[in-house]
Amino acid sequence: MYNVPNYKEDNLDELTSFINRYPLAFITGLDENGNFVGTHIPLVVENRDNEMYLVGHMMKQTDHYQAIFKNSKVLVVFNGPNGYVSASWGANKSKGSTWNYMTVHVNGSVSFFEGDRLINLMRDFTLQHEKGDKNSPTIFDNLPDSYKERLMPHIAGFEIKVEKIDGVFKLSQDVNEETYLNILSELEKKEGLDKLLGEEMSNRKEKLFS
Repeated sequence: MYNVPNYKEDNLDELTSFINRYPLAFITGLDENGNFVGTHIPLVVENRDNEMYLVGHMMKQTDHYQAIFKNSKVLVVFNGPNGYVSASWGANKSKGSTWNYMTVHVNGSVSFFEGDRLINLMRDFTLQHEKGDKNSPTIFDNLPDSYKERLMPHIAGFEIKVEKIDGVFKLSQDVNEETYLNILSELEKKEGLDKLLGEEMSNRKEKLFS
């Protein structure tokens, strides 16, 4: 990772909060022939016995499942908003522009599970993302039994025991307050990831300049 002290985020609560806000992870590992495999899967954080786990599910008939089943070591990458930050937005316009971003990297080992635990995972996962709406037709308990019976044999639940976690939140921590506010003003004019990046930076403004 980009190991610059100003940008490193070591607070576990902050890293966990980030994962919960941006749960879609890129999971990559090596198959038995040393070839890289990768996939994008939404994950949830679980803390048990002072250990941190990332939990999700994947289809069995995929190259990444076959690879990870045989080689459990994986790298998990969570990415947040990112965007171009022009040097023209600061007081010193003669220096290079940059790119702000937020990312968390996790190294860990995968264990697979099925049966009741997988059912409970699917139940909790769908209910969480349906905002707790038990009347939603798409939560696990409300899906047709025929659909679940056809689908579930092809899905494996898994957990990743977190062995190492690193975060980089590169959010212009190295500029003065005037430049920081100018950057926020410019990002507020934009849409999508740029605007979301500005919101993340705005939430940290008081902590940086108090």
